[in-house]
Amino acid sequence: MPSAIEVRKVPIHSVADASELAKLIDDGVMAADRVIAIIGKTEGNGGVNDYTRIISDRAFREVLIEKGAPADQVKQVPIVWSGGTDGVISPHATIFATVPDGEVEPTDEPRLTVGFAMSEVLMPEDIGRVAMVSKVAEAVKVAMERAGITDVADVHYVQTKTPLLTVHTIRDAKSRGKTVWTEHTHESMDLSNGCTALGIAVALGEIDMPTDADVMHDRSLFSAVASCSSGVELDQAQVVVVGNARGVGGRYRVGHSVMKDALDADGIWEAIRSAGLELPDRPRTEDLDGRLVNVFLKCEVSQDGQVRGRRNAMLDDSDVHWHRQIKAAVGGVTAAVTGDPAVFVSVSAAHQGPDGGGPVAAIVDLG
Repeated sequence: MPSAIEVRKVPIHSVADASELAKLIDDGVMAADRVIAIIGKTEGNGGVNDYTRIISDRAFREVLIEKGAPADQVKQVPIVWSGGTDGVISPHATIFATVPDGEVEPTDEPRLTVGFAMSEVLMPEDIGRVAMVSKVAEAVKVAMERAGITDVADVHYVQTKTPLLTVHTIRDAKSRGKTVWTEHTHESMDLSNGCTALGIAVALGEIDMPTDADVMHDRSLFSAVASCSSGVELDQAQVVVVGNARGVGGRYRVGHSVMKDALDADGIWEAIRSAGLELPDRPRTEDLDGRLVNVFLKCEVSQDGQVRGRRNAMLDDSDVHWHRQIKAAVGGVTAAVTGDPAVFVSVSAAHQGPDGGGPVAAIVDLG
């Protein structure tokens, strides 16, 4: 049986700041050597060369080591950073740690559990193809097992980090006589995320194994729980499965839903209800009563260039990339629901939720 989970959201005060993690440890909220995953937003450009992710990664790992966690163990902790805090989104991190046995009462009620796995190495020629789908799917199954989840219906959020293509890795593939799906490095971010989402969907039985031709083209194929991010930091799929299990105990539970489009605030509320909070038919922020730990969303511009029948110009804008525009828009909608701009809103949601929408996961404190 996996351990119960403690989870807290903390602000990031500057690009290299991890002081709030240090405070949690100093205050005895969690032990450094029990931190098992961190998911956060950094304030860079969110692109291929967003090095704020690397800076934050280093800062948080240094604090864990400084506070007593073994360096070899800290190297293995999955830390997933989504770059870009466009609009009102505020830099922050959500930190997951195990609780020592005996400190919480087991319960037959579903409670938060977390599992982690790394895939096989993803070669540049794998990205965007069935080889990547298969490798990701296998890693998701391993992470589920480590979380103590046997029913796919108990998986509510799968956060991944995967490699994208760079000039160097494209050159490497060509030197070995291989081809790559695209030679546009920024496009490869959407590609890596979308292909990873298909791997999650296959692992959870949401879809059958797709073909290479389906990747980025058949948007009817998607996962309702995938949240995929990519960057230059690694050459494997880093997979964090967040779900519920009985017998674990603890105060927290996770649920999910989907936003049907960029304005679908009801989809956010439905995720919070799914996590176990009772809410009125037309809820307000005050109804959360401080019990929402965080929400985690993916967003995407609709391929038809419309929202609710109204045309927008995001896909045609040559000055500001649509990644930044839709992230800011959905971040504003989300913050209006939660009353807190420190929300995890990440862009590039191909095959993650319906076209123009995206998955929403919510973690709540049940007390």
